[in-house]
Amino acid sequence: MNFAFNEEQQELRKSVRKFLEDKSPISEVRKTMESDSGVDEKLWAQGADQLGICAIAIPEMYGGLGYGYVEQGIVLEELGRALAPIPYFSSVILGANALLLSADEDAKREFLPKIATGERHFAVAALEDPHNFGVSQVDTRAETVDGLYRLFGTKRYVIDGTSSSDLLVFASIGDQVSMFHARRDTPGVVVEQTPSLDLTRRLATVYFDNVEAELVGELGGGVTLYNRLMDVACCQLANEMMGGAQRVLEMAVDYAKVRIQFGRPIGSFQAIKHKCADILVEVESGKSAAYYAAWTADNDPEELRIAAPLAKAFCGDAYYLAASENIQIHGGVGFTWEHDAHLYFKRAKASQLMFGDSYYFRSQIATQIGI
Repeated sequence: MNFAFNEEQQELRKSVRKFLEDKSPISEVRKTMESDSGVDEKLWAQGADQLGICAIAIPEMYGGLGYGYVEQGIVLEELGRALAPIPYFSSVILGANALLLSADEDAKREFLPKIATGERHFAVAALEDPHNFGVSQVDTRAETVDGLYRLFGTKRYVIDGTSSSDLLVFASIGDQVSMFHARRDTPGVVVEQTPSLDLTRRLATVYFDNVEAELVGELGGGVTLYNRLMDVACCQLANEMMGGAQRVLEMAVDYAKVRIQFGRPIGSFQAIKHKCADILVEVESGKSAAYYAAWTADNDPEELRIAAPLAKAFCGDAYYLAASENIQIHGGVGFTWEHDAHLYFKRAKASQLMFGDSYYFRSQIATQIGI
C-alpha cells in the first residue's frame, strides 16, 4: 500500500489547480453564488471539455477516461480548495456512481457518456426527513399506471436540484425501494430552491405529482444501492473537505506572518502558533483518512464500508475546526461577512452535516465493527 502520488497524479493536481486559479478565483465564486442558478456554466463546460474532469473515473466503455477514485479524489481536493461552484459532486460523484452501481447496462450506456462530457447535470433525490439519513423508509412512491411508472411525493435536500437536467429518485413501490430516472422538465416536477448555509452549493426541494419515470437497476434494489453509493460519496466528500481545509490552513499561516501587533507578527505569539499547529495536525490526519478511503474504493470495497464513514466523520470535524480557527486567527476582520474565511466556514459546516453528522457516522463504524 503506497499513498505517495505518482508523477501523473501530481501533474493532474497541478493542472486542475492552475485551471481553477485562472478560471475561478474567489471573486468569480462570489459572483456565481449571487446568481439565480448558483452554477458557473462556463467553468463547468471548460472543465469537462479541456480537462475531462467529469469523465475521470467513468469507465472507457461508457465514454470516460477510466481512472480510479484516487484520481477523482485529487480533482475533488482541488475543487474543494477553490469552492468551485459547479455541480460536480451532485452529477459526477452521486449521479454517475448511482448509475454505475445500479448494474443497469442500458441506463449506463445512455447516460454516463453525457455525464462524462458535462452535457447533462444529474441530481440524486433520496432524502425526505432531516432525521433520517437512509432510504429504507421513504414516503415518495412509484405506481404503475398504464404500464408506466409514475412518481408521487416530495424529496428534500437535493444537491444542485435547481440546476439539474435529470433526477435519480429513490421511491417505494409496494414494500420495496427502487431507483427511478426522470427528466427535470417532465410535467409534474416542481423544483424549489431551499435556503441553505452554503451558497456555493445549492439545495432544493423537489415535488413529484404523477411524474413519468423509468426504473433504473433492479426492482427493490434501492436500499443496497444507496448504501453503497453513500460509501463512495462520503469517501470523496472527505477528499473535497481536505482541499478546503488545506486552503484554510494556508490562509491562517499567511495572515499570521503579515499581521503586526505590538510591533511583532502575530505568528510569533504562542497562542497563534498553537492554533496553526492544531490545524496542521488535523489537516494532515484528515488527508490520511481521505486518501485511504479513496484507495479502498479502488482496491478493497469491503474495507470501504469502514473507511468511508471514518473519513467522513474525521474530515468533517477537521475541516470545521480549521475553518473556525482561521476566523479566530484573522481576528476582527475574520468576523466580517465580506471576508473569504466565512465562505470556507459555511462550506465546512454544511459538509460536516451532509448525509449525517459525525456522531451518525461514528455510530455506523461501531455497528460495522460489532461494538
